[in-house]
Amino acid sequence: MSDAVSNSTGSSASTPTATGRLYGLGLGPGDPDLITVKAARLLGEVPVVAYFTKKGAPGKARKILSAWRDAEARELPLIYPLTTEVHFCDPTYTAALRGFYEDSAERLAAILSAGEDVALVSEGDPLFYGSFMHLHIRLRDRFPVTIVPGVSGMAGAWSAASLPMTWGDDVLAVLPGTLGAALLTEKIKAADAAVILKIGANLPKIREAIRAAGRLGDALYIEHATMQDQAMQPLADRKEDSAPYFSMILIPGQGRRP
Repeated sequence: MSDAVSNSTGSSASTPTATGRLYGLGLGPGDPDLITVKAARLLGEVPVVAYFTKKGAPGKARKILSAWRDAEARELPLIYPLTTEVHFCDPTYTAALRGFYEDSAERLAAILSAGEDVALVSEGDPLFYGSFMHLHIRLRDRFPVTIVPGVSGMAGAWSAASLPMTWGDDVLAVLPGTLGAALLTEKIKAADAAVILKIGANLPKIREAIRAAGRLGDALYIEHATMQDQAMQPLADRKEDSAPYFSMILIPGQGRRP
């Protein structure tokens, strides 16, 4: 069912490829209604759908899929060896994930080599802190790839909160909470607006970094944005020292307004 396209931008060509095509599909921030029309169409056409998950749980991507995918369709769950967020340069973390990504890429390669298309889905957007990227760089020189963008989790969060984020020439920083406290504080001070991801057990450190930057009063905590269990509160009011995976902190800009 491969599209007759010549590269990852989706431009047309006259001769289809002999191998299958890898699709990177963004499923949006969580609400199944926020998936794009193109992604919904492809989910109904591609013979194999792969998704990342952790052992013993279907994962958010699989839950979004259930609204759009035939129950009899072939699925390929890719089960993470670990789920705790640590700094990306941590050698133990990177070693564990490297083997997982290489094995997962070869599992997809076997299907693609047999001439079948595969849609590898991601929450949010495939190229924004997404695990899809790690398989993409391993497969893009071997198979044709088409990437379908999705509504990012941060866009879903600030829309759910009805929170204007950037005005005029405001600079927006997107920061992983795994950074050190001093660096987080420095980057928050340097930006007009900020989105902080990868919170988890890093929440106390992040809270103190925001306080040190003088922005605690502006910060909003939100979890499971656009989903049924969505919740939000001023960060200053949140007393817990951890946060679920689908959580983030928004610090809106206060730039010039007409």
